[in-house]
Amino acid sequence: MTNIKQVSQHISGENLVLLVNDFNQLPSNILSINELNFIKEKFDQDIKRIDLNHLSNWIFVQLIEEKESKNLTSEQARIAGDKLTVFINENKLADIYVLDYSLNETYALPFSEGMALSNYQFLKYITDQPKKVNTLTDIYIVSKTVLDEQIAHLSIQLEANSITRTFVNEPVSYLTAEKLAEDIKHLLRDTNVNVEVLNKKKIESLKMGGLLAVNKGSIDPPTFCILEYKPENAHNDKPYTFVGKGVVYDTGGLNIKTENHMNNMKCDMAGAATVAGAIYAIAKAKLAVNVVGLIPATDNRLNGNAYVSGDVITMHDGTTVEVINTDAEGRMILADALSYAKKYDPKMVIDLATLTGSAQRAIGKNGSVAMGSKSENEMSLLKQSGDNVHERIVEFPLWEEYEEELKSTIADIKHLGGSTAGAITAGKFLEHFTDYPYIHLDIAGTAFLEKKDSYRGIGGTGVGVRLLFDFIKNKQ
Repeated sequence: MTNIKQVSQHISGENLVLLVNDFNQLPSNILSINELNFIKEKFDQDIKRIDLNHLSNWIFVQLIEEKESKNLTSEQARIAGDKLTVFINENKLADIYVLDYSLNETYALPFSEGMALSNYQFLKYITDQPKKVNTLTDIYIVSKTVLDEQIAHLSIQLEANSITRTFVNEPVSYLTAEKLAEDIKHLLRDTNVNVEVLNKKKIESLKMGGLLAVNKGSIDPPTFCILEYKPENAHNDKPYTFVGKGVVYDTGGLNIKTENHMNNMKCDMAGAATVAGAIYAIAKAKLAVNVVGLIPATDNRLNGNAYVSGDVITMHDGTTVEVINTDAEGRMILADALSYAKKYDPKMVIDLATLTGSAQRAIGKNGSVAMGSKSENEMSLLKQSGDNVHERIVEFPLWEEYEEELKSTIADIKHLGGSTAGAITAGKFLEHFTDYPYIHLDIAGTAFLEKKDSYRGIGGTGVGVRLLFDFIKNKQ
C-alpha cells in the first residue's frame, strides 16, 4: 500500500510535483528564471505536465485546469496522478512531494489519491516479485488547504479499496466461500465490528432456499456473514444495511457459460468484497453511523445434484420461485439476504452485485446501474457521493409494469424476465423481498476490468468502497 502523509514543507533535493492551475502560481524559489520561461513556452492545450530532470531529483510541473464542476476537476487531478505514477515507477523513484500552489483541495487530495490508486498491484502469484514491484512507496502532501482528517480518511479509503481489489483478484482455488468468510473475519478482528459467520447447518435452519439451491452443485459449503458496526455515538438507531453478492466463482451452473464468458468469473463476489471493504473503512474511521453488512456466499458449479431450470425453490421469506436459468444465481442468494435484512428494521438497504450483462451492455465501464424503491432522497444522496468520488450512478426505473415479466404459472414468482430490460427485471425480482427503503446497485460493468482504465487499473477496481464511505461519512 502507498503511504500518504501531510508535511509542513518539502526536503531539498527530493522529487517534487508542483500543482498549479495558473502559471503565475509557479514558485520562483524552486524554479529558475530559465525553467519558468521554458515551462510557459511548452505548456499548451495538449501538454499539461512538464518533467524537469535535475539529475539528483525530478521536478514535475502539473497544470490542472478548472472544469465545469469541482467533481470533474477532481477527476482530472486523479487521472493526472495516475499518469505520473506510471512515470515514477518506470524511473524507479521511491517517494514524491506534492506541493499545492493552487491553494485548492480539489487538486492535491485527488491528485494524490489517483497516484495511490494507480500504484496498487496484485503480485501474490508472481514468482519473481522483486522485478515487478512498484518503487513508489510514499507520497507527501504540502498544502495549506488539506486537513489532517482528510488525509486520515483518504488513507483508510485507499487501504480498504486495496483490500477489496485483492479479494476480487483472488482465484477460487484460494477464495472459497469458507475462506472468504475466514478472511473477512480476520480483516475485521481489530475493529469494533462484530462478525458472525453462519455455516451450512445454520443456513439450512434459516431456510435460505436460494443460497442453498445455488450451492447444490458445489462440493464446498456456503457461508453467510453478518457484520455489525454499532458505535456508542451512532446517530441512527436503525442501521444502514449493505448486502453483497458473494458468488466466489460462477460457471453458470447447468446453464453453463460459453466461449470466454467464464474467464473472469472469480470477480462475481465483488459485491461481497465491497461490503467488507466499506465496513472496514467505516469502522477504521470511527464514523458515528450504525451499519450492518450481509454477505451470502457460494460458488455456482454443476454436478449431478445441481439445481436446474424448472425447479421451484422456497426462499427464506417463504416465497416460491420458479428457476428459469441457473446462470441467474446472484439474485437467488441476494433475495435470501434481503429478506433476512428485515429483522434489523433497517433505515435503508443497499445491495451491490455483479448481477447482469444487461447493465454492463447498457452503460459499459463508466458507471453503475441503480434502481430503488421508497428511496428517492437517499438515491439522490448516493448519486452525489458517486459524483464526489467519480463512481457515477445511472438510475433505471422499477415501474410496476416490469412485474408482468416475472409472473409464473407454477410458483409465486419467476426469477428471470424476458429478453429485454434484464437489469431492471433483476432489480424488480429483488425488490419483491424488501419492505424498506431500498437501492440495488448493479456493478457488473465497473467491478472488474480487462484493460487498464487510468487509476482503476486492470482486474478488480474496488468500486463501491469509496462510494459507500463517502455516503456514510455524510450521515454523521
